[in-house]
Amino acid sequence: MSGKPRVTAITLHRASHMLEVGFDTGETFRLSCEYLRTHSPSAEVQGHSPSQRVLQHGKRDVNITAIEPVGNYGVLLRFDDGHDTGIYSWEYLHELGVNFEANWQAYLASLEAARLGR
Repeated sequence: MSGKPRVTAITLHRASHMLEVGFDTGETFRLSCEYLRTHSPSAEVQGHSPSQRVLQHGKRDVNITAIEPVGNYGVLLRFDDGHDTGIYSWEYLHELGVNFEANWQAYLASLEAARLGR
């Protein structure tokens, strides 16, 4: 085993706007579509450096319309707001799950500081 967590199951719960991701580590994370959309690994969101990161807002009700496998290492998530350029590697999905609380609190603080709504 390479030491990097691998996804063993992905279930989209459309009604609750949640993506449930299970890993070979035994961990399972329920990640909201809003969280996944606002933390997309795409250049559109992340920029090409930390100073270019674009704060996403108004994504409270966003949902995932499609999950497409990308090789053996990740998935492309297509969102109903048209965003479909971020490839979520297994490693990145695991990191989002493990660091959810800190990431979410930082996101909410950034929204508040920018006076933007979810």
